[in-house]
Amino acid sequence: MKKLFLLSSFFILISCKKESEESFGKPTESNTEVKAPEALGKELFEGKGNCVACHKVDQKIIGPSIQEIAKIYKKENGNIVDFLKNDAKPLVDPSQYEVMKTNFTITKTMSDEELKAIEAYIYYNIE
Repeated sequence: MKKLFLLSSFFILISCKKESEESFGKPTESNTEVKAPEALGKELFEGKGNCVACHKVDQKIIGPSIQEIAKIYKKENGNIVDFLKNDAKPLVDPSQYEVMKTNFTITKTMSDEELKAIEAYIYYNIE
């Protein structure tokens, strides 16, 4: 009986150790950070999307400012996400559309959640 108990205890310890090693370093519900959509959007806009290379918050450089984009899309009831998927025509400065088209290779790889976060960031910047 004592051998059976020791053997059972041994297998339980091995099982717990394996589970612990498999989950080490992975986020758990208690340590995951939930970001506001506009914060995630800013992170994507400045990072993965590299949108900041052509767009600034309050000034036109290569492309229109974020504030201008937000105002026009709000006024026209446009869909920024559809535009970023290349499923809608540009509402702001169509003459720059050919330049923007090259960036659709980036935005098409983004999830709807990421694109909606970028949209939230753009609308967050309306004056």
